[in-house]
Amino acid sequence: MARNVTGEPYTRISSKEADEMVNAGDATVIDVRREDEYRGGHVKGAIWIPVDDVIPRFDDLPKKGKLLFICEVGARSGLAAEYAAAMGADTNRLFNIEDGTGTWIGNGLPYATGDEK
Repeated sequence: MARNVTGEPYTRISSKEADEMVNAGDATVIDVRREDEYRGGHVKGAIWIPVDDVIPRFDDLPKKGKLLFICEVGARSGLAAEYAAAMGADTNRLFNIEDGTGTWIGNGLPYATGDEK
């Protein structure tokens, strides 16, 4: 269930909730892991922006819709959401998929490997 933690500028969600948001439209998944992790398996259709590049590539994030950040266990994606908030993104648009990519794939949700979107 979506939840907010005091002090965090984003909402925590599960991979299943994220998949529902993507399917409903108006939501983009942002994978913030290293390149080797991304190539090994990522959310189908995700944009790849490593966590350390979120601030310099802030303008590459979609200007509209929900931004769903994902890593492997929720730590880097939470940091990326904080970076986006610090750069001026509306905190109502920011979500952290806290159970991560392994859970996404393990749940049988749509994923791709290599350079495939």
